[in-house]
Amino acid sequence: MRLATPRLMIAGLAGDSGKTLVSLGLVRVLGDRGLTVAAFKKGPDYIDAAWLGVAARSPGRNLDTFLMTPAGLGRALAPAQAADLMVMEGNRGLFDGLDAEGTHSSAALAVRLGSPVVLVVDATKATRTLAALVLGCRVFDPTIDLAGVILNRVGTGRQEALVRRAVEEAAGVEVVGAVPRLDGSAQLFPGRHLGLVTAAERPEREEAVQRAAQIVAQHVDVERMVAIARRAGDVDLPQQALPKPGAPVRVAILRDEAFSFYYPENLEALEAAGAQLVFVSPVHAAALPEVDGVVIGGGFPEVHAERLAGNRTFLASLRRAAEKGVPVYAECGGLMLLARTLAVGGCTFAMAGVLDLDVEQGRRPSGHGYVEGRVDGENPFLPMGTLLRGHEFHYSAVRGGGDVAHTVVALERGTGVGEGRDGVVRGSVWASYLHLHALSLPQWAEGVVGAARRFAASGSGAQPAWA
Repeated sequence: MRLATPRLMIAGLAGDSGKTLVSLGLVRVLGDRGLTVAAFKKGPDYIDAAWLGVAARSPGRNLDTFLMTPAGLGRALAPAQAADLMVMEGNRGLFDGLDAEGTHSSAALAVRLGSPVVLVVDATKATRTLAALVLGCRVFDPTIDLAGVILNRVGTGRQEALVRRAVEEAAGVEVVGAVPRLDGSAQLFPGRHLGLVTAAERPEREEAVQRAAQIVAQHVDVERMVAIARRAGDVDLPQQALPKPGAPVRVAILRDEAFSFYYPENLEALEAAGAQLVFVSPVHAAALPEVDGVVIGGGFPEVHAERLAGNRTFLASLRRAAEKGVPVYAECGGLMLLARTLAVGGCTFAMAGVLDLDVEQGRRPSGHGYVEGRVDGENPFLPMGTLLRGHEFHYSAVRGGGDVAHTVVALERGTGVGEGRDGVVRGSVWASYLHLHALSLPQWAEGVVGAARRFAASGSGAQPAWA
């Protein structure tokens, strides 16, 4: 495919620089001005991508050169072809990547896509030093088109004038915005242990995004941002094909405020492979409907543990389905739901009991970052020897249970369930801390739908979960 859409990346010197506020506000302002905007988050982050989707009024998507094959990256960018403009929010600092060389960084993605970069710089208690930082970014990698700077958390008009002059004269980069220090700005998009509170859990999400748009419209030169985006040249990218469809099957997607971590491409790949998606809330639904397969993504079951545990009829129906042989694929929060117990803050809650696992929520990350592993055991979804590249970010850990010994993934990088292993499998059930992206592993969707198709063809299930 040829990507000709005007585009830019909003990057920062570090996390918490203000790039999310700017990105959300810019996407909404442009949309309100009649432009169709494709919004992307660099990296595996579900939460910021979902917020970008709220701002764009269409699915926010991820771009990641580690998670995605080159052709997968092209497939992820396909929706941008029909857009008037594309906005990418970087992650962490501009040059922060997998290693000391900055592999798979925001900068690397910007170069790959020929995208100009606008750098959001926290101006707290500094003036000319900020010019040195901007100049350092500009000369550190001359292949990057560092096209503009937005100052954030500016204290006074005098400080803004000093910094603006220093950056433009000493660093040679145009200042295209200056956002003042805002009282209560942290309340717009409050955070917790995995990042921002999810959009799915914020009834006032529309008001928050609209406020971000007002801030950007008032303090950022939006017309200049559009002109910068139009500097991007065309780039050619290979494009991954969608799975081939087969006989339709019903696949439940457990999604609500407790489970919201789903890449749009994963759901689209399941549909392309023949799945009829049935969205079900483990918090609110009385029971799991009759389906041929179940997918449980990540989220915050630890935050909603009491409500989940209280919905005994749903948990019992999920367990019955697994016992019957319905294939269940679960990631991170899904693993926690399938466990026997979940301990949070000194309280222990009974979960579905599909797996003989006890999980405890900790106060610090027990696994965080990119993951590589290889399937080395039989399972319902993926062939032996399959290379897996994904990510994990969890504060919980498996603290006991017999099923921790039944794993099918040998990790080369990452934490998983411990001891260099991940992918707990019991009959027709897979549960891991590893999050996979369909554009990294095209056979994932075919594996999930294929397992559901085999179950549907067998009538009552050819592979009982406790066989």
